[in-house]
Amino acid sequence: MTDTSGQPDYLRHLAQESARFRAALTEAPSSARVPSCPDWDAVDLLWHLGEVQWFWGEIVREGVTEHSGTRALEVVRPAGRAQVEAFYDEASRGLVDALTTTPPETAAWTWSSEQSVGFIRRRQAHEALIHRLDAELTAGNRTSMDPTLSADGVDEVLRIMYGGAPPWGVFTASPARTVRVTATDTGGSWVLTLGRFVGIDPDDDTPIDDADLRVAPRDLGGETAASVRGTAADLDCWLWRRPPVGDIERSGDVGVLAALDEILAPGIS
Repeated sequence: MTDTSGQPDYLRHLAQESARFRAALTEAPSSARVPSCPDWDAVDLLWHLGEVQWFWGEIVREGVTEHSGTRALEVVRPAGRAQVEAFYDEASRGLVDALTTTPPETAAWTWSSEQSVGFIRRRQAHEALIHRLDAELTAGNRTSMDPTLSADGVDEVLRIMYGGAPPWGVFTASPARTVRVTATDTGGSWVLTLGRFVGIDPDDDTPIDDADLRVAPRDLGGETAASVRGTAADLDCWLWRRPPVGDIERSGDVGVLAALDEILAPGIS
């Protein structure tokens, strides 16, 4: 499902993945552990996505454009599974409604450099996709992931979650340490250059010196030091530290691959 711009239809995906998430958890007892988030049980997972969707729905409904406007956005977890389910249903419906009736170019606070409702549409479609997978793993009934949305998820993880560093630091590339990531089913490919990000976090004056990566605007071909290949869904799972269905093929410079593993190891918070 894509829209007229060629992007995935984020609103349709958000609605569908949210519904699939809810349906999957009806098959899981409250005490069932979430294999991909072992600190959570089924109700914790339900509450998590409900709270996330409520929060971003409020951002859009209230027209929040500054971080300070998020401080009052708190909600108390209901007692009991039935109450959490009701909260999720209302929050999920409310998020889809808010995003549907608000143009994507509308300004909105986000944690990213992109401050728009369009960013929230994309991010929440992927949030629902990954947590739908979590719900199915919890229930023991895994189903397929849409290849187009998954490929867009790979792009989001690489460009925004890892490559979207804040402006208060400096990224220094290591030009010889490159990796091509290829989605074997959709044909998407991304060329990563590894390096280090150094700076002082202005929130708490913490010095940062971390291994990091950047993604080329487009893959122009040519040799890379290493390669990672898999279906779009499997690559999306790999990057989100969820179990792929098939193999992730790795080849090339083992040192560069180990450096990439170091960057990805902490996961995405």
